[in-house]
Amino acid sequence: MANITSVIQIVTLFAIVFSTASSVDFNFPVVFNFGDSNSDTGELVAALGDFLELPNGQAYFKAPTGRFCDGRLIIDFLMDAMDLPFLNAYLDSIGTPSFRKGCNFAAAGSTILPPTANAVSPFSLGVQVAQFFRFKARVLELLAKGKKLGKYLPTEDSFQKGLYMIDIGQNDLAGAFYSKTYDQILALIPSVMIEFETGVKKLYDQGARNFWIHNTGPLGCLAQNVAKFGTDASSLDELGCVSKHNQAAKVFNLQLHALCKKLQGQYTDSNFTYVDIYTIKSNLIANYSKLGFEQPIMACCGYGGGPLNYDSRIACGKTKVINGTSMTAKACNDSSEYVNWDGIHYTEAANQYVSTQILTGKYSDPPFSNKMPFLLSLKF
Repeated sequence: MANITSVIQIVTLFAIVFSTASSVDFNFPVVFNFGDSNSDTGELVAALGDFLELPNGQAYFKAPTGRFCDGRLIIDFLMDAMDLPFLNAYLDSIGTPSFRKGCNFAAAGSTILPPTANAVSPFSLGVQVAQFFRFKARVLELLAKGKKLGKYLPTEDSFQKGLYMIDIGQNDLAGAFYSKTYDQILALIPSVMIEFETGVKKLYDQGARNFWIHNTGPLGCLAQNVAKFGTDASSLDELGCVSKHNQAAKVFNLQLHALCKKLQGQYTDSNFTYVDIYTIKSNLIANYSKLGFEQPIMACCGYGGGPLNYDSRIACGKTKVINGTSMTAKACNDSSEYVNWDGIHYTEAANQYVSTQILTGKYSDPPFSNKMPFLLSLKF
């Protein structure tokens, strides 16, 4: 793929300014993240004792890290941009993990609503917020005992000064399509928003003041959903994506955006940034060729070949015997030519593109201004 820096403008400064709180110091000492597989850096595999195998992780880490990707996620690029280390997963206890600069509670498969009995992840947003409560209480307890563990833990004041990132909701919508009609899914969204608002308010009550909230992407363009719900060509749009999935995502995002504005008005001592991931990813899929990609929807790591290279029975890197035949979901030769990694998640190359677009500030509300409080240290 063409060098991404030659096809997009990488900004060298990054800032957030808000209409109601322009005097806040945005040199964040820590980041706390809540979400699903789009930002899971190892939580679900640690929790379930599961294993992700190569080729997951091959592009950057050269080994699986618990990320559902060939390399880095959007959150990794954003941490890099703020000159902060990659976040360790809350439940990944091996290897003396440091939480000095924050903690990641995101777990693959997680939803905003409480999990159902057959959910992939038990770690809904409410559970992740509860985990944060315990994390904070334990940190303060250990700090009170002395300085021995101080180099591994956030300072007490960093909980109020830190950035609280939330990227969740995709699974609420995607999962609902398996059992509900389109109209039923639209009717479900307000209750999802109530649950989201409850989580944010709980974080606020614990001292959180800086919120960074991603909307959900065009899930109708994921090979998994095209394979299941796009068999009838009339259900697809001009890009080959499942129309109703994307329409539901747009309705979800409109309500999430309205909620962020409501919360900003309600909590005038706080900062809420809403980031339009949907538009960035849609632009990538619509203009993939101009941006140096070869495949906008087809999975790099999968089984079955074109046009989707996706088989729900075989996860990336796994081998299964089906009808007496051994089948392996292998990676493509060059993942940087693909937007999609495994039919559900994006490649590192795509995540890098999305991150650089986020950092232009054009896709945020409020947008980044020319008041740039701190310099980025871009490593990508």
